[in-house]
Amino acid sequence: MKKIFISSDHAGFNLKEQIKKKFSKKFLFRDMGTDNSKTSVNYPEFAHKLSKKVSSNSKNMGILVCGSGMGMSMAANKHKKIRAAVCYSVKNAKLSRLHNNANIITLGSRLTNKNTAFKCVEVFVNTKFEGGRHKKRVKKI
Repeated sequence: MKKIFISSDHAGFNLKEQIKKKFSKKFLFRDMGTDNSKTSVNYPEFAHKLSKKVSSNSKNMGILVCGSGMGMSMAANKHKKIRAAVCYSVKNAKLSRLHNNANIITLGSRLTNKNTAFKCVEVFVNTKFEGGRHKKRVKKI
């Protein structure tokens, strides 16, 4: 079973929990917080914590959820070996893996409905990096 790190801020908590429930039989989640939707938290702390885990092994993947997906992505992308992609459609989730070898998907709970988020996660986790001409481009990141 594939292990996936997952984290959210308060705005993304409910979608994070729905993702864990939906995919609990397919993936082994390591939840890195937050633990409720009522207490306001600082999203960069959770993005940094998850990014450190994902960057420690090239096989690791992560899911970050906040209100827009943007803040988590910005914080995560400060880390070496992290390529976090804000995904809002199946097509951009797929391309972020195929062409950019993204290792973290970030989702916006206020901008993406849960069914689209589920489809994005499924495609993101199951799409392999295409390599080839894209490999040299990713190295430049």
